[in-house]
Amino acid sequence: MSWKRTLLLIGFLSAIALAIEYRWQNPLGWVALSLTTGLLLVIRRRHAERVARWILSPDQEPPADVGLWDDVVAALYRRLRDQAATIQELEETSTSAMAAGQALPVGVVTLTTDLQIRWFNLAAEKQLHLQPEQDLGQNLQNILRAPAFASYVKSGNWSEPLTLKINHASGNYNLLLRLVPYARDRTLLITRDLTQIEKLETTRRDFVANVSHEMRTPLTVLAGFVETLRDAPEGALSAQQREQYFGLMAEQAQRMQALVTDLLTLSDLETSPSAEFTSVRIAQLIDTTRTQIEALSGGRHHWDWQIEAGVDLAGNASELASAFSNLLTNAIRYTPDAGTIRVKWQSQPDGRARFSVTDTGIGIASEHLPRLSERFYRVDRGRSRALGGTGLGLAITKHVAMRHDAILDVQSKIGQGSCFSLVFDAERVLRPL
Repeated sequence: MSWKRTLLLIGFLSAIALAIEYRWQNPLGWVALSLTTGLLLVIRRRHAERVARWILSPDQEPPADVGLWDDVVAALYRRLRDQAATIQELEETSTSAMAAGQALPVGVVTLTTDLQIRWFNLAAEKQLHLQPEQDLGQNLQNILRAPAFASYVKSGNWSEPLTLKINHASGNYNLLLRLVPYARDRTLLITRDLTQIEKLETTRRDFVANVSHEMRTPLTVLAGFVETLRDAPEGALSAQQREQYFGLMAEQAQRMQALVTDLLTLSDLETSPSAEFTSVRIAQLIDTTRTQIEALSGGRHHWDWQIEAGVDLAGNASELASAFSNLLTNAIRYTPDAGTIRVKWQSQPDGRARFSVTDTGIGIASEHLPRLSERFYRVDRGRSRALGGTGLGLAITKHVAMRHDAILDVQSKIGQGSCFSLVFDAERVLRPL
């Protein structure tokens, strides 16, 4: 009990005692009792006013020392504090759910039962070209005006999704849409962009078709020679002819073997995690590759090797050797006899390192440059097959570059040759201390 309350109680009891002492006949006793009672009422009223002001502004600290209201205020304060904690937890949960909805790779639009838009995430905004300032509160059918969508909505049967072709200034693409009723008066629209999936499916079909096509030619040649050798009468073929046929068969078998090897290499690069990188001495690796490449050239080209020693990489030696070898082999195939092939390995002023192969070959038209690293893409199919290429070398090189944080850069002009470069990030470059 506070000293104010104690003093008031003492005064009130004293007034009563004084009134009793004078047997309630002396006016002094009545005056004391009246003053004390009035003061008590005024104090209680002030306490009530303080409590009322606090109830109107519960964010403030509760009033202290409000007499009989102390217990009520304490209980109310505990209840308000518990409610505030619950509200904050609900707000955090709601914020987290909204953030999760925004991060979803599929589009999500919340709708009323009459399809008025209440909220949508970033994926839906992009896929449906929605604008928050204009489209919130609008009917979804005013935005998706396709007859197929109108029929889908009208049918009421939303157990299966709808594939809808979207025509927009930015391009045409297909969306997978589905309406899902939820809660008591809400509907959810879920959208998924099928463009990338269709591209992957097209790539898969093209890949299967290309592999089948690449394998068909050598298999046809092999089957033809085997049939000829099997069905030819005894003595019909001379020893020279047989040797020629076996030589051609061996050539086609080697071609299929190279194709299968490149396919397995590419598959391994695409599906396996990055190998543990070690310090690779690039100058030594290039020197080893140089012996093999110059033997393949057979003295038909002029070589200029400019290799900077002491610039090494954190990487996988076998993968890097494969990438370098592919670029050098392509230069040999597409550079005429007596042409020059210049090979450089140098550090760059910005800390990066560049491996480049420049030739004086036939060159490549600019429209072909963006697609050179696609599987089986060839600028001249007949010439590439005649030179023994599988069409996978640059695809392998690009994957090796990606695994080593490098960029495959191609510069070329018709009749002026080409320059293929691998530019490695500075963080991959190792220099002697």
